[in-house]
Amino acid sequence: MLDRPRTSRLGWALACLLLFGLIAVSVQQDWSWIVDVDHRGRSAREWALDDRGLRGALLVVEDLFATVGMTVYTCLLAAGLWAKNHRRAAVFVVGVMLATSLLTTGAKLLFGRARPEWQDLEELLDSKSFPSGHASSAAALAGIVVVLVVMLVRRGAIRRLLSGVAVLLAVAVALDRVLLGRHYPSDVVAGALLGTAVVLVGLVVYSPLPVSHALGSEPLPQALPSSKRLAVVLNPIKVEDVEVFKTTVIAMARAAGWRDPTWHLTTPEDSGTGQAEEASVAGADLVIVCGGDGTVREVAAELAGTGIPVGIIPAGTGNLLARNLDIPLYIRAAIDIALTGQDRAIDMVAVTGDRPADPHGEVVDEDADGVPERFESHFMVMAGMGFDAAIMEGVNEDIKKKVGWLAYVLSALKSLMFPVTRVEISIDGADYTKHRARTIVVGNVGYLQAGMPLLPDAAIDDGQLDVVLLYPRRFLSWIPLAVRVLAKRSRTDDTINRMTGRTVSIRASVDTPRQLDGDSIGPGRELHMECIHGRLLVRVPR
Repeated sequence: MLDRPRTSRLGWALACLLLFGLIAVSVQQDWSWIVDVDHRGRSAREWALDDRGLRGALLVVEDLFATVGMTVYTCLLAAGLWAKNHRRAAVFVVGVMLATSLLTTGAKLLFGRARPEWQDLEELLDSKSFPSGHASSAAALAGIVVVLVVMLVRRGAIRRLLSGVAVLLAVAVALDRVLLGRHYPSDVVAGALLGTAVVLVGLVVYSPLPVSHALGSEPLPQALPSSKRLAVVLNPIKVEDVEVFKTTVIAMARAAGWRDPTWHLTTPEDSGTGQAEEASVAGADLVIVCGGDGTVREVAAELAGTGIPVGIIPAGTGNLLARNLDIPLYIRAAIDIALTGQDRAIDMVAVTGDRPADPHGEVVDEDADGVPERFESHFMVMAGMGFDAAIMEGVNEDIKKKVGWLAYVLSALKSLMFPVTRVEISIDGADYTKHRARTIVVGNVGYLQAGMPLLPDAAIDDGQLDVVLLYPRRFLSWIPLAVRVLAKRSRTDDTINRMTGRTVSIRASVDTPRQLDGDSIGPGRELHMECIHGRLLVRVPR
Protein backbone atom coordinates (compact mmCIF):
# COMPACT_ATOMS: atom_id res chain seq x y z
CA MET A 1 0.00 0.00 0.00
CA LEU A 2 2.62 2.56 1.07
CA ASP A 3 5.05 1.63 -1.70
CA ARG A 4 2.52 1.82 -4.53
CA PRO A 5 2.51 4.84 -6.88
CA ARG A 6 0.52 7.84 -5.71
CA THR A 7 -1.62 7.63 -8.83
CA SER A 8 -2.96 4.27 -7.65
CA ARG A 9 -4.03 5.68 -4.28
CA LEU A 10 -5.46 8.77 -5.96
CA GLY A 11 -7.49 6.59 -8.32
CA TRP A 12 -9.08 4.71 -5.43
CA ALA A 13 -9.76 7.97 -3.61
CA LEU A 14 -11.51 9.43 -6.66
CA ALA A 15 -13.59 6.26 -6.99
CA CYS A 16 -14.75 6.61 -3.37
CA LEU A 17 -15.54 10.31 -3.86
CA LEU A 18 -17.49 9.62 -7.07
CA LEU A 19 -19.61 7.02 -5.29
CA PHE A 20 -20.10 9.44 -2.42
CA GLY A 21 -21.19 12.14 -4.88
CA LEU A 22 -23.61 9.76 -6.59
CA ILE A 23 -25.26 8.88 -3.27
CA ALA A 24 -25.35 12.55 -2.25
CA VAL A 25 -27.08 13.65 -5.48
CA SER A 26 -29.50 10.73 -5.21
CA VAL A 27 -30.40 11.74 -1.66
CA GLN A 28 -30.80 15.38 -2.64
CA GLN A 29 -33.01 14.57 -5.63
CA ASP A 30 -34.93 11.71 -3.98
CA TRP A 31 -34.05 9.36 -6.81
CA SER A 32 -36.08 6.19 -6.75
CA TRP A 33 -33.19 3.78 -6.28
CA ILE A 34 -32.03 5.50 -3.10
CA VAL A 35 -35.61 5.65 -1.85
CA ASP A 36 -35.87 1.91 -2.47
CA VAL A 37 -32.79 1.32 -0.36
CA ASP A 38 -33.81 3.62 2.48
CA HIS A 39 -37.60 3.18 2.61
CA ARG A 40 -39.02 0.25 0.69
CA GLY A 41 -38.42 -3.50 0.48
CA ARG A 42 -36.98 -4.56 3.85
CA SER A 43 -37.04 -1.00 5.08
CA ALA A 44 -34.61 0.57 7.47
CA ARG A 45 -37.56 1.05 9.81
CA GLU A 46 -37.78 -2.73 10.13
CA TRP A 47 -34.05 -2.97 10.79
CA ALA A 48 -34.28 -0.67 13.80
CA LEU A 49 -34.51 -2.66 17.02
CA ASP A 50 -37.03 -2.46 19.83
CA ASP A 51 -35.29 -4.87 22.22
CA ARG A 52 -34.27 -2.72 25.20
CA GLY A 53 -31.35 -4.91 26.26
CA LEU A 54 -29.75 -4.93 22.83
CA ARG A 55 -30.47 -1.25 22.39
CA GLY A 56 -28.51 -0.63 25.56
CA ALA A 57 -25.47 -2.31 24.03
CA LEU A 58 -25.93 -0.34 20.81
CA LEU A 59 -26.07 2.90 22.79
CA VAL A 60 -22.75 2.01 24.42
CA VAL A 61 -21.19 1.58 20.96
CA GLU A 62 -22.71 4.93 19.98
CA ASP A 63 -21.11 6.67 22.96
CA LEU A 64 -17.72 4.96 22.52
CA PHE A 65 -17.42 6.15 18.92
CA ALA A 66 -18.98 9.58 19.34
CA THR A 67 -17.02 12.79 18.85
CA VAL A 68 -15.48 12.78 22.34
CA GLY A 69 -14.40 9.15 22.10
CA MET A 70 -12.89 9.51 18.63
CA THR A 71 -11.02 12.63 19.75
CA VAL A 72 -9.54 10.74 22.70
CA TYR A 73 -8.50 7.78 20.50
CA THR A 74 -6.93 10.12 17.96
CA CYS A 75 -4.94 12.01 20.60
CA LEU A 76 -3.72 8.82 22.28
CA LEU A 77 -2.66 7.26 18.98
CA ALA A 78 -0.90 10.40 17.81
CA ALA A 79 0.84 10.87 21.17
CA GLY A 80 2.07 7.27 21.14
CA LEU A 81 3.45 7.62 17.63
CA TRP A 82 5.11 10.92 18.49
CA ALA A 83 6.74 9.38 21.57
CA LYS A 84 8.07 6.52 19.43
CA ASN A 85 9.55 9.10 17.03
CA HIS A 86 7.07 8.32 14.24
CA ARG A 87 6.24 11.99 13.99
CA ARG A 88 5.09 12.08 10.39
CA ALA A 89 2.70 9.24 11.16
CA ALA A 90 1.38 11.20 14.16
CA VAL A 91 0.75 14.24 11.96
CA PHE A 92 -0.95 11.98 9.40
CA VAL A 93 -3.32 10.61 12.06
CA VAL A 94 -4.34 14.05 13.31
CA GLY A 95 -4.64 15.48 9.81
CA VAL A 96 -6.84 12.68 8.48
CA MET A 97 -9.18 12.65 11.47
CA LEU A 98 -9.49 16.44 11.51
CA ALA A 99 -10.17 16.59 7.76
CA THR A 100 -12.77 13.83 8.06
CA SER A 101 -14.57 15.69 10.84
CA LEU A 102 -14.60 19.00 8.97
CA LEU A 103 -15.76 17.49 5.67
CA THR A 104 -18.49 15.49 7.40
CA THR A 105 -19.76 18.59 9.20
CA GLY A 106 -19.68 20.60 5.97
CA ALA A 107 -21.60 17.91 4.09
CA LYS A 108 -24.26 17.76 6.82
CA LEU A 109 -24.80 21.51 6.56
CA LEU A 110 -24.83 21.38 2.76
CA PHE A 111 -27.37 18.60 2.34
CA GLY A 112 -29.41 19.19 5.48
CA ARG A 113 -31.11 15.80 5.52
CA ALA A 114 -33.37 15.16 8.51
CA ARG A 115 -32.93 12.13 10.75
CA PRO A 116 -35.18 9.08 10.23
CA GLU A 117 -38.57 9.49 11.85
CA TRP A 118 -38.31 6.12 13.63
CA GLN A 119 -35.62 7.25 16.09
CA ASP A 120 -36.18 6.39 19.74
CA LEU A 121 -37.82 9.49 21.18
CA GLU A 122 -36.03 8.94 24.50
CA GLU A 123 -32.63 9.26 22.81
CA LEU A 124 -33.53 11.69 20.04
CA LEU A 125 -30.82 13.29 17.87
CA ASP A 126 -31.84 16.42 15.98
CA SER A 127 -28.63 17.13 14.04
CA LYS A 128 -28.45 16.50 10.29
CA SER A 129 -28.32 12.94 9.02
CA PHE A 130 -26.26 12.86 5.80
CA PRO A 131 -23.54 11.62 5.95
CA SER A 132 -23.10 9.65 9.16
CA GLY A 133 -20.36 11.20 11.29
CA HIS A 134 -19.91 7.98 13.26
CA ALA A 135 -19.43 6.00 10.04
CA SER A 136 -17.00 8.49 8.46
CA SER A 137 -14.81 8.81 11.55
CA ALA A 138 -14.83 5.05 12.22
CA ALA A 139 -13.89 4.33 8.59
CA ALA A 140 -11.11 6.93 8.73
CA LEU A 141 -9.74 5.52 11.98
CA ALA A 142 -9.90 1.97 10.59
CA GLY A 143 -8.04 3.12 7.48
CA ILE A 144 -5.39 4.80 9.62
CA VAL A 145 -4.93 1.63 11.66
CA VAL A 146 -4.51 -0.42 8.47
CA VAL A 147 -1.90 2.06 7.20
CA LEU A 148 0.03 1.98 10.49
CA VAL A 149 -0.16 -1.81 10.71
CA VAL A 150 1.21 -2.18 7.18
CA MET A 151 3.91 0.33 8.04
CA LEU A 152 5.03 -0.95 11.43
CA VAL A 153 4.03 -4.61 11.90
CA ARG A 154 6.26 -7.19 10.26
CA ARG A 155 4.40 -10.44 10.79
CA GLY A 156 1.79 -11.02 8.11
CA ALA A 157 -0.56 -12.95 10.40
CA ILE A 158 -0.58 -10.17 12.99
CA ARG A 159 -1.05 -7.53 10.27
CA ARG A 160 -4.06 -9.36 8.91
CA LEU A 161 -5.51 -9.84 12.39
CA LEU A 162 -5.18 -6.18 13.41
CA SER A 163 -6.43 -4.90 10.06
CA GLY A 164 -9.40 -7.26 10.20
CA VAL A 165 -10.32 -6.14 13.71
CA ALA A 166 -10.15 -2.48 12.66
CA VAL A 167 -12.41 -3.05 9.65
CA LEU A 168 -14.89 -5.12 11.69
CA LEU A 169 -15.15 -2.34 14.27
CA ALA A 170 -15.92 0.17 11.52
CA VAL A 171 -18.61 -2.16 10.16
CA ALA A 172 -20.05 -2.61 13.66
CA VAL A 173 -20.29 1.17 14.11
CA ALA A 174 -22.03 1.49 10.74
CA LEU A 175 -24.58 -1.20 11.65
CA ASP A 176 -25.09 0.43 15.03
CA ARG A 177 -26.29 3.65 13.35
CA VAL A 178 -28.94 1.83 11.30
CA LEU A 179 -30.07 -0.51 14.07
CA LEU A 180 -30.59 2.45 16.41
CA GLY A 181 -32.59 4.26 13.73
CA ARG A 182 -30.11 7.16 13.78
CA HIS A 183 -29.37 7.02 10.05
CA TYR A 184 -30.62 5.76 6.74
CA PRO A 185 -28.41 3.08 5.15
CA SER A 186 -27.32 5.59 2.50
CA ASP A 187 -26.05 7.93 5.26
CA VAL A 188 -23.82 5.19 6.62
CA VAL A 189 -22.45 4.05 3.26
CA ALA A 190 -21.72 7.63 2.26
CA GLY A 191 -19.95 8.29 5.56
CA ALA A 192 -17.77 5.20 5.15
CA LEU A 193 -16.87 6.24 1.59
CA LEU A 194 -15.97 9.74 2.75
CA GLY A 195 -13.74 8.51 5.58
CA THR A 196 -11.98 6.04 3.29
CA ALA A 197 -11.43 8.70 0.64
CA VAL A 198 -9.86 11.09 3.15
CA VAL A 199 -7.36 8.38 4.23
CA LEU A 200 -6.40 7.71 0.60
CA VAL A 201 -6.07 11.39 -0.24
CA GLY A 202 -4.03 11.84 2.92
CA LEU A 203 -1.58 9.20 1.70
CA VAL A 204 -1.26 11.09 -1.59
CA VAL A 205 -0.74 14.49 0.01
CA TYR A 206 1.39 13.52 3.02
CA SER A 207 3.28 10.25 3.46
CA PRO A 208 3.44 8.93 7.04
CA LEU A 209 6.78 7.27 6.25
CA PRO A 210 9.71 8.87 8.09
CA VAL A 211 12.27 10.93 6.22
CA SER A 212 16.01 10.45 6.66
CA HIS A 213 17.25 11.33 10.13
CA ALA A 214 20.31 12.89 8.50
CA LEU A 215 18.46 15.59 6.50
CA GLY A 216 18.88 18.20 9.23
CA SER A 217 22.42 17.18 10.16
CA GLU A 218 25.80 18.38 8.98
CA PRO A 219 27.64 15.99 6.62
CA LEU A 220 29.89 13.59 8.49
CA PRO A 221 33.64 13.96 7.96
CA GLN A 222 35.30 11.08 6.10
CA ALA A 223 38.70 9.92 7.27
CA LEU A 224 39.20 7.95 4.05
CA PRO A 225 37.67 8.37 0.59
CA SER A 226 34.76 5.98 -0.03
CA SER A 227 33.66 4.45 -3.30
CA LYS A 228 30.20 3.91 -1.79
CA ARG A 229 30.25 0.15 -2.37
CA LEU A 230 27.44 -1.45 -0.42
CA ALA A 231 26.81 -5.10 0.48
CA VAL A 232 23.76 -6.57 2.17
CA VAL A 233 23.80 -9.85 4.13
CA LEU A 234 20.20 -11.01 4.37
CA ASN A 235 18.61 -13.86 6.27
CA PRO A 236 15.74 -14.47 3.81
CA ILE A 237 13.44 -16.17 6.31
CA LYS A 238 13.38 -13.01 8.45
CA VAL A 239 11.61 -10.81 5.87
CA GLU A 240 8.16 -11.49 4.52
CA ASP A 241 8.92 -10.54 0.90
CA VAL A 242 12.56 -10.61 -0.16
CA GLU A 243 11.95 -8.77 -3.44
CA VAL A 244 10.06 -5.94 -1.74
CA PHE A 245 12.87 -5.65 0.81
CA LYS A 246 15.48 -5.52 -1.95
CA THR A 247 13.53 -2.85 -3.83
CA THR A 248 13.26 -0.74 -0.68
CA VAL A 249 16.99 -0.99 0.11
CA ILE A 250 18.02 -0.20 -3.48
CA ALA A 251 15.77 2.87 -3.65
CA MET A 252 16.97 4.22 -0.30
CA ALA A 253 20.62 3.47 -1.11
CA ARG A 254 20.40 5.42 -4.38
CA ALA A 255 18.74 8.33 -2.59
CA ALA A 256 21.58 8.35 -0.03
CA GLY A 257 24.30 8.30 -2.70
CA TRP A 258 25.33 4.64 -2.48
CA ARG A 259 25.84 2.22 -5.35
CA ASP A 260 23.32 -0.57 -5.86
CA PRO A 261 24.20 -3.21 -3.28
CA THR A 262 25.51 -6.70 -3.79
CA TRP A 263 23.33 -9.33 -2.11
CA HIS A 264 24.53 -12.19 0.07
CA LEU A 265 21.79 -14.50 1.41
CA THR A 266 22.43 -16.71 4.42
CA THR A 267 21.73 -20.43 4.36
CA PRO A 268 21.02 -23.07 7.01
CA GLU A 269 24.65 -24.16 6.67
CA ASP A 270 26.14 -20.65 6.85
CA SER A 271 24.32 -18.10 8.97
CA GLY A 272 26.43 -15.09 7.97
CA THR A 273 30.15 -15.78 8.31
CA GLY A 274 30.82 -16.74 4.70
CA GLN A 275 28.59 -14.00 3.33
CA ALA A 276 30.35 -11.35 5.40
CA GLU A 277 33.72 -12.64 4.21
CA GLU A 278 32.57 -12.40 0.57
CA ALA A 279 31.46 -8.82 1.08
CA SER A 280 34.73 -7.91 2.80
CA VAL A 281 36.92 -9.49 0.11
CA ALA A 282 34.89 -7.74 -2.59
CA GLY A 283 35.81 -4.38 -1.05
CA ALA A 284 32.53 -3.26 0.50
CA ASP A 285 32.66 0.11 2.24
CA LEU A 286 29.58 -0.77 4.29
CA VAL A 287 27.91 -4.09 5.08
CA ILE A 288 24.26 -4.07 6.07
CA VAL A 289 23.01 -7.18 7.86
CA CYS A 290 19.31 -7.97 8.11
CA GLY A 291 18.37 -10.78 10.47
CA GLY A 292 18.08 -11.79 14.09
CA ASP A 293 20.72 -11.50 16.80
CA GLY A 294 22.33 -14.76 15.65
CA THR A 295 22.87 -13.54 12.09
CA VAL A 296 24.09 -10.16 13.33
CA ARG A 297 26.53 -11.92 15.67
CA GLU A 298 28.09 -14.00 12.88
CA VAL A 299 28.47 -11.06 10.48
CA ALA A 300 29.83 -8.78 13.20
CA ALA A 301 32.44 -11.33 14.28
CA GLU A 302 33.67 -11.77 10.71
CA LEU A 303 33.98 -8.02 10.12
CA ALA A 304 35.46 -7.21 13.54
CA GLY A 305 38.85 -5.56 13.16
CA THR A 306 38.46 -4.91 9.42
CA GLY A 307 37.36 -1.29 9.77
CA ILE A 308 34.25 -1.99 7.67
CA PRO A 309 31.19 -0.59 9.45
CA VAL A 310 28.14 -2.78 9.95
CA GLY A 311 24.60 -1.46 9.53
CA ILE A 312 22.00 -3.45 11.45
CA ILE A 313 18.45 -4.03 10.19
CA PRO A 314 16.81 -5.80 13.16
CA ALA A 315 14.45 -8.48 11.86
CA GLY A 316 14.48 -11.07 14.63
CA THR A 317 12.48 -11.59 17.78
CA GLY A 318 14.83 -10.17 20.41
CA ASN A 319 16.91 -7.63 18.44
CA LEU A 320 18.77 -6.84 21.66
CA LEU A 321 21.87 -5.35 20.03
CA ALA A 322 19.76 -2.95 17.98
CA ARG A 323 17.67 -1.98 21.00
CA ASN A 324 20.75 -1.20 23.09
CA LEU A 325 22.24 0.90 20.26
CA ASP A 326 19.00 2.90 19.80
CA ILE A 327 18.58 1.52 16.30
CA PRO A 328 14.85 1.65 15.47
CA LEU A 329 13.01 -1.61 14.87
CA TYR A 330 11.03 -0.10 11.99
CA ILE A 331 12.80 -1.44 8.89
CA ARG A 332 12.83 1.74 6.81
CA ALA A 333 14.21 3.80 9.70
CA ALA A 334 16.87 1.15 10.39
CA ILE A 335 17.90 1.16 6.72
CA ASP A 336 18.21 4.95 6.90
CA ILE A 337 20.43 4.70 10.00
CA ALA A 338 22.63 2.12 8.26
CA LEU A 339 23.05 4.32 5.17
CA THR A 340 23.37 7.75 6.76
CA GLY A 341 24.28 7.19 10.43
CA GLN A 342 27.62 7.60 12.15
CA ASP A 343 30.10 4.89 13.05
CA ARG A 344 30.58 3.82 16.66
CA ALA A 345 33.27 1.47 17.93
CA ILE A 346 31.78 -1.16 20.24
CA ASP A 347 33.15 -4.11 22.18
CA MET A 348 32.76 -7.76 21.32
CA VAL A 349 33.40 -10.72 23.57
CA ALA A 350 35.53 -13.78 22.80
CA VAL A 351 34.23 -17.01 24.36
CA THR A 352 35.76 -20.42 24.95
CA GLY A 353 34.36 -23.43 26.77
CA ASP A 354 33.94 -27.16 26.86
CA ARG A 355 32.02 -28.78 24.04
CA PRO A 356 28.55 -30.08 24.89
CA ALA A 357 27.98 -33.77 25.53
CA ASP A 358 25.67 -35.88 23.38
CA PRO A 359 22.39 -37.23 24.81
CA HIS A 360 24.24 -40.25 26.20
CA GLY A 361 26.66 -38.06 28.17
CA GLU A 362 29.66 -38.60 25.90
CA VAL A 363 31.74 -35.67 24.66
CA VAL A 364 31.19 -35.07 20.96
CA ASP A 365 34.73 -34.13 19.89
CA GLU A 366 38.10 -35.23 21.25
CA ASP A 367 41.59 -34.62 19.96
CA ALA A 368 44.12 -37.35 19.09
CA ASP A 369 45.05 -37.81 22.74
CA GLY A 370 41.45 -38.30 23.82
CA VAL A 371 41.28 -34.89 25.50
CA PRO A 372 37.91 -33.20 25.03
CA GLU A 373 38.17 -30.35 22.52
CA ARG A 374 37.03 -26.86 23.38
CA PHE A 375 34.94 -24.54 21.30
CA GLU A 376 35.72 -20.92 20.43
CA SER A 377 33.00 -18.40 19.75
CA HIS A 378 31.94 -14.83 20.52
CA PHE A 379 28.96 -12.71 21.41
CA MET A 380 27.87 -9.10 21.07
CA VAL A 381 25.02 -8.86 23.60
CA MET A 382 25.14 -11.40 26.42
CA ALA A 383 25.88 -14.96 27.41
CA GLY A 384 24.08 -17.02 29.99
CA MET A 385 24.07 -20.26 31.93
CA GLY A 386 21.03 -21.74 33.66
CA PHE A 387 17.48 -20.40 33.58
CA ASP A 388 17.90 -17.92 30.71
CA ALA A 389 19.61 -20.52 28.53
CA ALA A 390 16.88 -23.03 29.38
CA ILE A 391 14.36 -20.50 28.04
CA MET A 392 16.20 -20.41 24.71
CA GLU A 393 16.33 -24.20 24.56
CA GLY A 394 12.64 -24.52 25.40
CA VAL A 395 11.26 -22.11 22.79
CA ASN A 396 8.90 -23.79 20.34
CA GLU A 397 9.98 -22.56 16.90
CA ASP A 398 6.53 -23.04 15.37
CA ILE A 399 4.94 -20.92 18.11
CA LYS A 400 7.76 -18.37 17.76
CA LYS A 401 6.99 -17.92 14.06
CA LYS A 402 3.34 -17.20 14.87
CA VAL A 403 3.50 -15.04 18.00
CA GLY A 404 7.12 -13.84 18.16
CA TRP A 405 8.44 -12.89 21.61
CA LEU A 406 5.42 -14.43 23.38
CA ALA A 407 7.04 -17.80 22.67
CA TYR A 408 9.84 -16.79 25.06
CA VAL A 409 7.29 -15.88 27.73
CA LEU A 410 5.72 -19.33 27.47
CA SER A 411 9.13 -20.98 27.68
CA ALA A 412 10.08 -18.81 30.68
CA LEU A 413 6.95 -19.83 32.58
CA LYS A 414 7.91 -23.48 32.12
CA SER A 415 11.51 -22.84 33.24
CA LEU A 416 10.97 -20.52 36.22
CA MET A 417 12.09 -23.07 38.78
CA PHE A 418 15.18 -24.21 36.91
CA PRO A 419 17.33 -26.18 39.38
CA VAL A 420 19.86 -24.30 41.47
CA THR A 421 23.38 -24.61 40.09
CA ARG A 422 26.58 -24.47 42.10
CA VAL A 423 29.12 -22.37 40.21
CA GLU A 424 32.59 -20.92 40.66
CA ILE A 425 33.43 -17.53 39.15
CA SER A 426 36.75 -15.82 38.52
CA ILE A 427 36.95 -12.13 37.55
CA ASP A 428 40.09 -10.83 35.80
CA GLY A 429 42.08 -13.93 36.75
CA ALA A 430 41.43 -13.69 40.49
CA ASP A 431 40.74 -16.75 42.63
CA TYR A 432 37.45 -18.54 41.98
CA THR A 433 34.58 -17.78 44.37
CA LYS A 434 31.71 -20.16 45.03
CA HIS A 435 28.04 -19.26 44.46
CA ARG A 436 24.58 -20.74 44.07
CA ALA A 437 22.32 -19.43 41.30
CA ARG A 438 19.42 -20.33 39.03
CA THR A 439 20.90 -18.24 36.24
CA ILE A 440 24.12 -16.38 35.48
CA VAL A 441 24.13 -13.67 32.80
CA VAL A 442 27.27 -12.01 31.46
CA GLY A 443 26.40 -8.87 29.52
CA ASN A 444 28.02 -6.51 27.08
CA VAL A 445 24.82 -4.43 27.17
CA GLY A 446 22.40 -3.54 29.92
CA TYR A 447 18.83 -3.99 28.73
CA LEU A 448 16.72 -6.98 27.80
CA GLN A 449 13.42 -6.96 25.93
CA ALA A 450 10.76 -4.51 27.10
CA GLY A 451 13.59 -2.35 28.47
CA MET A 452 14.28 -4.57 31.49
CA PRO A 453 17.49 -3.19 33.08
CA LEU A 454 19.08 -6.48 34.07
CA LEU A 455 22.58 -4.95 33.90
CA PRO A 456 21.91 -1.21 34.17
CA ASP A 457 25.58 -0.23 34.50
CA ALA A 458 26.73 -2.14 31.43
CA ALA A 459 27.97 -0.17 28.42
CA ILE A 460 28.81 -1.68 25.06
CA ASP A 461 31.97 0.38 24.62
CA ASP A 462 33.54 0.48 28.11
CA GLY A 463 35.82 -2.56 27.74
CA GLN A 464 34.12 -4.28 30.68
CA LEU A 465 31.75 -7.20 31.18
CA ASP A 466 28.94 -7.07 33.73
CA VAL A 467 27.84 -10.24 35.53
CA VAL A 468 24.60 -10.85 37.42
CA LEU A 469 23.67 -13.98 39.40
CA LEU A 470 20.00 -14.54 40.24
CA TYR A 471 19.01 -16.90 43.03
CA PRO A 472 15.29 -16.77 43.89
CA ARG A 473 14.83 -19.53 46.43
CA ARG A 474 11.12 -20.14 45.82
CA PHE A 475 8.64 -19.61 43.03
CA LEU A 476 7.18 -16.44 44.59
CA SER A 477 10.69 -15.07 45.15
CA TRP A 478 10.73 -14.07 41.48
CA ILE A 479 8.31 -11.23 42.24
CA PRO A 480 10.48 -9.16 44.65
CA LEU A 481 13.49 -10.03 42.49
CA ALA A 482 11.78 -8.56 39.41
CA VAL A 483 10.86 -5.44 41.40
CA ARG A 484 14.48 -4.95 42.41
CA VAL A 485 15.66 -5.36 38.83
CA LEU A 486 13.10 -2.92 37.42
CA ALA A 487 13.88 -0.39 40.16
CA LYS A 488 17.62 -0.64 39.35
CA ARG A 489 18.48 -1.09 43.01
CA SER A 490 22.22 -1.33 43.57
CA ARG A 491 22.07 -3.49 46.73
CA THR A 492 23.50 -6.99 46.23
CA ASP A 493 23.03 -10.14 48.30
CA ASP A 494 22.53 -13.85 47.75
CA THR A 495 19.40 -13.18 45.64
CA ILE A 496 21.04 -10.74 43.23
CA ASN A 497 24.81 -10.58 43.02
CA ARG A 498 26.76 -8.42 40.57
CA MET A 499 30.38 -8.39 39.38
CA THR A 500 32.40 -6.50 36.75
CA GLY A 501 35.62 -7.25 34.92
CA ARG A 502 37.37 -7.52 31.57
CA THR A 503 37.54 -11.32 31.76
CA VAL A 504 35.01 -13.68 33.34
CA SER A 505 35.37 -17.42 33.88
CA ILE A 506 32.50 -19.60 35.06
CA ARG A 507 32.64 -23.24 36.13
CA ALA A 508 29.46 -25.17 36.95
CA SER A 509 29.31 -28.36 39.01
CA VAL A 510 27.05 -30.12 36.49
CA ASP A 511 26.22 -29.77 32.80
CA THR A 512 24.12 -26.61 32.51
CA PRO A 513 22.28 -25.04 29.53
CA ARG A 514 24.25 -22.21 27.89
CA GLN A 515 23.40 -19.52 25.37
CA LEU A 516 25.19 -16.82 23.37
CA ASP A 517 23.08 -13.89 22.11
CA GLY A 518 19.94 -15.98 22.48
CA ASP A 519 21.27 -19.00 20.59
CA SER A 520 21.58 -22.19 22.59
CA ILE A 521 25.06 -23.74 22.39
CA GLY A 522 24.21 -26.87 24.34
CA PRO A 523 24.84 -27.80 27.97
CA GLY A 524 28.30 -27.67 29.44
CA ARG A 525 30.26 -26.78 32.56
CA GLU A 526 32.52 -23.91 31.53
CA LEU A 527 32.48 -20.51 29.86
CA HIS A 528 35.52 -18.24 29.67
CA MET A 529 34.89 -14.74 28.30
CA GLU A 530 37.16 -11.84 27.39
CA CYS A 531 35.96 -8.38 26.35
CA ILE A 532 37.79 -7.03 23.29
CA HIS A 533 37.50 -3.28 23.49
CA GLY A 534 36.33 -1.26 20.43
CA ARG A 535 36.60 -4.24 18.11
CA LEU A 536 33.70 -3.49 15.75
CA LEU A 537 32.34 -0.43 13.93
CA VAL A 538 28.53 -0.20 13.90
CA ARG A 539 26.28 2.40 12.29
CA VAL A 540 24.15 4.19 14.89
CA PRO A 541 21.87 7.25 14.82
CA ARG A 542 23.57 10.64 14.68
